[in-house]
Amino acid sequence: MTTTTRATRGVPVPHGVEYHRVLVGEKRRVGRGILAIALLLAGLFGSGAVLYEVGVWIDGLIRPDGDVGPGLTPVTQTLSLLSVALMIPWSMLIQRWLYGVRGASLHSVISSFRFDLFGRVLLILVPLFFIATAIHEYSRPFGTVHWSPTDVIGVLLASVLLVPLQATGEEYGFRGLVFRVAASWGRGRVTSLLLGIGVSTAVFSVIHFASDPWWNVFYVAVSTVTAYVTWRTGGIEIAAIIHSAINLSTFMFWIALNADLAERFDRSPGGVTPGLMIPVLVILLGVTVVVWFRTRRTGPVLTPSGPSATGSDGRTPVEVSGASAV
Repeated sequence: MTTTTRATRGVPVPHGVEYHRVLVGEKRRVGRGILAIALLLAGLFGSGAVLYEVGVWIDGLIRPDGDVGPGLTPVTQTLSLLSVALMIPWSMLIQRWLYGVRGASLHSVISSFRFDLFGRVLLILVPLFFIATAIHEYSRPFGTVHWSPTDVIGVLLASVLLVPLQATGEEYGFRGLVFRVAASWGRGRVTSLLLGIGVSTAVFSVIHFASDPWWNVFYVAVSTVTAYVTWRTGGIEIAAIIHSAINLSTFMFWIALNADLAERFDRSPGGVTPGLMIPVLVILLGVTVVVWFRTRRTGPVLTPSGPSATGSDGRTPVEVSGASAV
């Protein structure tokens, strides 16, 4: 009976630990962790390749002239974004399969998505990142191409609906699963944290295949800040907002400006200057400072201490502190 219940419910989340240390056990299980990361990347690139080919096939049926407009179509944009969004369930499945811990624990230390925290921070950060992107675009005009009304409407709709899911998928994969897996290789709290941030940042940066040093600085900065915020607030919510706001504001301006996407996706040396990244980096620094200031006395939000730690309102102290972390 006990064995059946355990297999059904999975390994319980340990009490009173930081978000990234949920998978820490008596053994480091480095080989299992490498397998988890390999499976995550295989799913990411495998689904991307398959859905891209499906998109090309569909476009061949509806665009017999072979015109792909600005470099992508509403179909390929939709399927490429969906392929990354699939990292959300895929990360949860890998964690449950290899570690026995319920996939829902990737949301936060209370194993659920904290919409109250998400909503408050969303209203603050999204406008700031749109302003930063506007400064970036104004500072250095890029090339343009012809976008048909169909491409504008279709890509815009796909982007608004799916870019947040695409960006959130990356957060669950890298600031969720990879962060935890790498952190489980360390014994001490500091070692665990440094391993988690370092490995997740390295993997996230490498998969973008940028040869321009400043693009890599940008990826390292985004990954480090979102991992830090996930650690301090005990969940993925704010990291998802940061990543979604950056990606969505970028696509919105590209569409509005009829951007040449071949030029915009170029990550070779000289593709960007450090000055263009300053507005976004300033916001990331500001987010880091605010999160540290708001959690400086309580420390990082932890998983609940147990059933006895429930207050009169039905919430545990960690739920209260998690909701007011920022």
